[in-house]
Order: sequence, then C-alpha cells, then structure tokens
Amino acid sequence: MKKICGIRFLSFYPNSHSNGFTVRIYSNKSISAIDKYDFGVNIKCLDDAVIVFHQMVRMKPLPSLVEFSKLFNTMINRRHYSPVVSLFREMQKLGIPINGFILTSVINSYSLMHRADCGFSVLPIYLKKGIPFDTVTFNTLIRGIFAENKVKDAVELFKKLVRDKICEPDEVTYGTLMNGLSKRGHTEKTLGLLRLMEQGNTKPNIFNYNIVIDALCRDGNLDAAISLLNEMKQKGIPPDIVTYNSVIDGLCKLGQWDKVRTLFSDMALNLNIYPDVRTFNIVIDGLCKEGKVADAEEVMKLMVGRGVEPNIITYSVIMDGYCLCGQLDGARRIFDIMIDKNIEPDIISYNILINGYCKKKKLSEAMLLFCEISQKGSKSDIVTYNIILQGLFEVGRIGDAEKIYAEMLSTGPRPDIYTRRTLLNGYFKYGLVGEAMSLFKKLERKREDTSIAIYNVVINGLCKNGKLDEALAVFEKLSFIGLLPDVRTFTVMINGFCLKGLFDEAKDILRKMEDNDCFPNNITYNVMVQGFLRCNRISEMVSFMKEMVGRGFSFDATTTGFLVNVKRENPSVLDMIQQLQLKNKIVSCLDALNLH
Repeated sequence: MKKICGIRFLSFYPNSHSNGFTVRIYSNKSISAIDKYDFGVNIKCLDDAVIVFHQMVRMKPLPSLVEFSKLFNTMINRRHYSPVVSLFREMQKLGIPINGFILTSVINSYSLMHRADCGFSVLPIYLKKGIPFDTVTFNTLIRGIFAENKVKDAVELFKKLVRDKICEPDEVTYGTLMNGLSKRGHTEKTLGLLRLMEQGNTKPNIFNYNIVIDALCRDGNLDAAISLLNEMKQKGIPPDIVTYNSVIDGLCKLGQWDKVRTLFSDMALNLNIYPDVRTFNIVIDGLCKEGKVADAEEVMKLMVGRGVEPNIITYSVIMDGYCLCGQLDGARRIFDIMIDKNIEPDIISYNILINGYCKKKKLSEAMLLFCEISQKGSKSDIVTYNIILQGLFEVGRIGDAEKIYAEMLSTGPRPDIYTRRTLLNGYFKYGLVGEAMSLFKKLERKREDTSIAIYNVVINGLCKNGKLDEALAVFEKLSFIGLLPDVRTFTVMINGFCLKGLFDEAKDILRKMEDNDCFPNNITYNVMVQGFLRCNRISEMVSFMKEMVGRGFSFDATTTGFLVNVKRENPSVLDMIQQLQLKNKIVSCLDALNLH
C-alpha cells in the first residue's frame, strides 16, 4: 500500500476485456459482389452508400427494411446526414414501405444537422402510415433540440409527452432531458427531474444518478453529491466508476485529498471497483494544478505498477503541470518519455510544451517544436499558431510574427478573433500604429472579426500611443455601424482622456455610458481614481471615491500603488479618506504596506 499526498492507493488488478468485431469495407469496384446480407457494412465513402442504396431498390424482392435502416445508420455514423434525408425521399417516391426505424434515422439526421424543426415534420408520417410513436423518436428530438440550445423547447416537448400521454418517457428520455439541462447549468432542475422519477413509474437508474452527481460536482456542491452517492447505495443502486470519477474530480478541484483517499478505499474495499485511467488522470491533474507535479509523477508510476497504462492525456497533464511551475526541463522529459513509450504526441501535447517555452521566452525551442509538427506529418492548429504569434510579439520578433501570420493566410488554419487581437495588440505595443490601423482597415473592408472586442483593442491601442483624436473617431463610428460599446469600450475611452488630463471629457463618457444602460465596473472606477491621483486632484478623487465605495467597488493593486506615492507627498490624503468613514473598505488595502 502506497501513500502519496495523503491518498492511500490500494493494490489492485483490474480485469480488462476487449470486444471486437470485423467488418468488411467495400470500394466501388467490389459493390457488385455484395449479397443481400451485407447492407449494414461500414461504407467506405458516400458514393459507396449511394451505389448500395440504388442496388437495393432495384432488387426483387426488396431487401428488408432492417437492411435499409442499417445502411442509413452506417451513413449517419459517417456523418452523411443530408444524403440520408435525400435517399429517404427517394424511398418515398418509389413507394418503398417505411417503418419506425427508418423514420427515426431521418429524424436523427435532421437533429444532427441542427434542424430539429425539420425533424418534427416527419411526425405526421407516423400518423399517416399508422406507425406508433416510441420513446426513441422523442429522445432523438429532445437531443436535437438541446443541440440547438433551445432548452425551453426541449422541456416543453417533454411536458407534452407526459401531459398528452403521447408515450411513456423511459429512463433514456429522462436521462436525455437531464443531460441537456445539466450541461447548460440547470442543476436544480436536473435534480428535480430525478426526484420526479423516484415518485413515478419510471425509476431512476445509475445513468440518471450519474448525471445529477456530475452536475452537482461541477457546481462545487460536493456535500450534496456525496449525500446522493450514499442515497444511491441505500436504495440498492451501486455506484460505478463513472460516479466515483465525478466525485473524485470535484474533490480534487477543491483540494480535499482526505476525502479522495476515503473514496478510493470505499471503491476498492467495499464495492470492488478499481480506478481506471480516467480516475488516475483526474488525480494527477488535481495534483498538477496545485503544483505537486512530483506527487503526480509518483501516481503515474503507481498506476503503471497496478496494470493501468498511462495514456496521452496522462502525459499531457503532467507536462502542463511542469510548465505551470516553470520547470520546462521536466515537461520536456515527460514529452520524450511519451515518445519512448511509442505514444505519438498529439497537437495538444505540442501546444502545451510550445506554450511553456513561449511563456519563458524561449522562442528558439518553441519554433523548433513548431517546425517538428509538420515534419512528423501533423498539422498545427489555430491554438498552435496563436501561441507562437503571442510568443514572438512578447520578445519583439515582429518580422517573424508577420511571416507566421502570412503562412496562416496561405496554408494554415483560418485566423480567428484571438489571432487578430494578438496582431493588433503586438503592433500597438511596439508603437507600430500604422501597421495596426492597416490591418484593422483590411478587417473592416472584409468584415472579418469586426466585433466590439476588436474595436476595443484598436481604441485602447490608439489611446496608449497618444492618438486620442483617432481613438475618439473610432469610438464615435460605432453608432454608425450598429455596434454597441460595452463596459470595456467606455472604460478604455475614459482611460484615454484621463491619461491626457481631460477629466471633463472623461466624465462625459461616464455619463454617456450610463445613458446607454452600460454601467461602470470596478475597472472603470479605478481608472478614474488613478487619473485624479496622477494629476494630484485629490478633492475630486475623494468625492469620486465615495461614489465608488458606495457602489460596492474597491481599489485594485495599481490604484493602491498610486495612493502609496501620493500619501508620501501628501499625508492628509489618508485623513480625508478616514473622514469619509471609508476606512474599513479602503484603508485596509494600505495595511499591508505599513502606512498606518
């Protein structure tokens, strides 16, 4: 028995079973050789599926509808959703009989295309053909509605099923609704559905409980999750590895290692459930997030000793842990161990290590890895390019950054909003206002990524480079192009005016902000206070500070630094603050600096 970071890991030897099956894959040349029992094979490409379908409809007698259903499901697995709908319509034109399996395949295709509305148009065919509705049909529709984030519509459909007794929801129906709600943050409603099941004819199973427990854990409500876990056991529903993984993940995120140890013991000793690779990865990730990377490596060694092989996620998590601690040699060592174990690094592994090198401004090593990706036959993704661009700008290698961006435009992934923001911020940082505005105008002409976030970067960059008039022009342009300024936009403009000592103009922007129902936040107030302090306008600062604290905001580190400097030159500032009875909320931020 080994103890790491307070967790006692028991010896265990999990059973491993592998179920495999062989399928035949047919190319166009061999389609003619398919007999009537082979229609459910994995189709190699869409053309094969269409050829098989046309052969099927010409056969006499026709193949059974089961074979048509197999073909459609194979196409769906290959993500050929629209062709399934087209072939279904052809079946209708040819007068080929239809059954519930075929119709469900069509509804599923519509749902996967995010067209649940078209899925509803299939329902009248059930009535016309006298085919009874079943739960699979509506489970598929509910899943499709959730895929479009139409939560209220999904709930309403479920209520209609129950209210109109269209069909009795089963565990999967409840599970589909609960899963959709929980993933969108509706944990209370998810728990409510579980309680509703407990009172009705359809009793919850392990799948339903796992959904609720996972939702509670993601919300950080571990006490409720563990209580529900114990409730399951009392009702004779034994938890499985999925249940424990959710709870262990929640506990690791909160650093509650004693409770993790208790769960490990409970799993192994009382339920004969042994940690799988995901369980170990969760623990390893939790340790790495706390900077306990050496302990995480010990856990990895332990899992190997227990017959659970680390996977690419295991190695990537430990690499990330070393990078977070700034220990790049450790991260590189894990990267090399992974390769020695014949585990090919994926793009995520490369991104972790490249990002680590960039954060430490080791661009030579980062660029070597960047080039290695293509040499090994892989492709850098948008995250890789964005990391490299950010790293290059950080060390002032602007020409290299421009080459990488040009490469993206010609052969790489399509630049996203983060790419454009990185470029604009980089240009403004080094005073290359012309280059920044040239890029910005290109984006405007092409209407690419011209969101308020991009305009905020431009306005901020112009202000910091002393181009206040140009920044104001861009700001005023927003109303003409139909873009609403957000709190950051207004705050950036206020900061621009404050930097120039133009406080009347800054106040005008503040008023305009509130007129637009966009209310100042903590950053806005700190920017104003810093402006007053910078220009030694103490009385105005104190008056504004009173409003700031009255609205529940407080000083940030930068403002505190300004106060320190002003207090040295003007000790009466502290007395003025105390007279406003703001000592508890503001002066406390000065305590650590020994200003009393």
